Amino acid sequence: MSTLWGRQMSIKNFSDRPIRVLIAKPGLDGHDRGAKVLALALRDAGFEVLYTGLHRTGEEIVTMAVQEDVDIIGVSMLSGGHYATLSKIMKLLHEQKAEDILVVAGGFLPDREEIAAIKELGVCAVFDTDTRIDDVSSFFRKAVSQRRAELDAKLSATSSRPGSAT
Repeated sequence: MSTLWGRQMSIKNFSDRPIRVLIAKPGLDGHDRGAKVLALALRDAGFEVLYTGLHRTGEEIVTMAVQEDVDIIGVSMLSGGHYATLSKIMKLLHEQKAEDILVVAGGFLPDREEIAAIKELGVCAVFDTDTRIDDVSSFFRKAVSQRRAELDAKLSATSSRPGSAT
């Protein structure tokens, strides 16, 4: 085991496991049909998918993501409040030393300025309701593959240092 961002991570089998996705429905938004359709489609495409259910707080989402060791959190929102919610989630991931978990947002999106601000928080992609599921799946595979390669390189560098524990 090696430590990265303060979390214990194993180098072996890290890149070989299925991509784990958490589909999250924060706040008061009660519209979950799209999130459920996406979750099922991702599952059918070979992803391991967890769904939070409705009305989750940022704390609940991040706790579940860390406990379940997900690769990516998909935050689905149709009722607004994107910036505040995603800002909270990104802050909590940092506090939990879980910056290795990717975050994407989807749903009815705010204006272009808010989308840019959301991406500045560290959200790696923003998908609107017209995005094809195949495009989401392809993006997830590419983004997680790149992140895992970065993590593998960092873990290898950490474990190859003299005096480091592996």
